[in-house]
Amino acid sequence: MDTKRLDLNLLATLEALLEERNVTRAAARLHLSQPAVSAQLNRLRDMFNDPLLVPAQRGMTPTAMALQLLTPLRQALDQVRDTVVTHRHFDPAQAELTVTIACTDYLQSVIGLSLIQKLRQQAPGIRLAIRNLEPPRLETQMVRGEVDLALMTPAEAPPTLRTRHLYDEHYVLVGRQGHPQLGDNMSLEEYARLEHVVVSLSGGNFSTPVDQALQALGHTRNVVLSVASFLFIPEIVAQSHLVALVPWRLVAGRTDLKLVKAPTVSRGFSVGMVWHERNHGHSAHRWVREQVGSCLVG
Repeated sequence: MDTKRLDLNLLATLEALLEERNVTRAAARLHLSQPAVSAQLNRLRDMFNDPLLVPAQRGMTPTAMALQLLTPLRQALDQVRDTVVTHRHFDPAQAELTVTIACTDYLQSVIGLSLIQKLRQQAPGIRLAIRNLEPPRLETQMVRGEVDLALMTPAEAPPTLRTRHLYDEHYVLVGRQGHPQLGDNMSLEEYARLEHVVVSLSGGNFSTPVDQALQALGHTRNVVLSVASFLFIPEIVAQSHLVALVPWRLVAGRTDLKLVKAPTVSRGFSVGMVWHERNHGHSAHRWVREQVGSCLVG
């Protein structure tokens, strides 16, 4: 490849094609005609001596080389874009826009108050809309502009969206203070005999991956209540003999609950931010992402 004749516009087109996986959508994003983008794709294929994208049932599928190119390509173009926009001054106090964030009930509880306070103090013109996360619809929602930012496990996000890891969460076993059977060094058998509350986001399910792991070890958990939201659990267990596995940040600092190390059969999860390319370089959205990150990591 003759890098002296390298056209950065072609690389921007390649980035859009790899993320959109559709010539028409890539053309709309780049404000170019579809024939122009098709012609640039042909030039890119010649440049890399690879098809890069091949026709699929829906849109196009990247080749192995194209997938290898995406991350370093993004990083290189981001550096160029950042260099171009660093001179622009963004004043949160003067910004006026609405930002829609999709996340689970647990993250709504963890981030809600601190983020709202921060925005009211520093950016009173930014309105915040928080909605429930719908993973199967997320990509479409972001393409349509219905969701600006999602908080979720980054590995579960559609590959066309941008992600940033924020922190790793772990579960704790919680019950009321003074619970007679809740101890720090319980065996799996003792743990299984407790009366448990589980969360079923779809509603009504009494079995979770924890139960499947316990069954593989010969134990059956005594699940007596299934709820559709983590937010109910702290109040339920604080006033009963029930116990539950919940994310640590949901109950951190509560003095009416006893927190015990979770059994080995429970696994943690990572939390990150997910957003669409259209908002990546937008100064206000970038500032909001920084505030969300500081609320969750700081």
